Amino acid sequence: MNFNDNKAIYLQLGDRIMDAISAGTYSPGGRIPSVREFAAEVEVNPNTVVRAYEYLEQKGIVFNKRGLGYFVSDSAVSTILEMRRAVFYADELPYFFDRISSFGWTPDELAAEFKKYTTSKNSEIQ
Repeated sequence: MNFNDNKAIYLQLGDRIMDAISAGTYSPGGRIPSVREFAAEVEVNPNTVVRAYEYLEQKGIVFNKRGLGYFVSDSAVSTILEMRRAVFYADELPYFFDRISSFGWTPDELAAEFKKYTTSKNSEIQ
């Protein structure tokens, strides 16, 4: 796994697990890889994986069954969505709006572009 120097490795591992949960690779109630399995897969120290799993546990995304491993919580998908929306609203959306404003776009123009974008995306899916 290639890591970004601007973010702690354990958080990047947490993001990877959250991506897999969001994609349906790990289902609510299902087991995620053991600390050793995941550490070997991503080639990091098991302590880093423990830290990632503890972070996910604190967020309510996974839970630990002592002696059995970590499992996906029933609310994991909605929790991940809420977390990612909050980050988007706080970090990415202000930048996006600043860029749009610098182009001189009006809200109506932005809405029209968004509608074109979503229409073309929907036609790609079908």
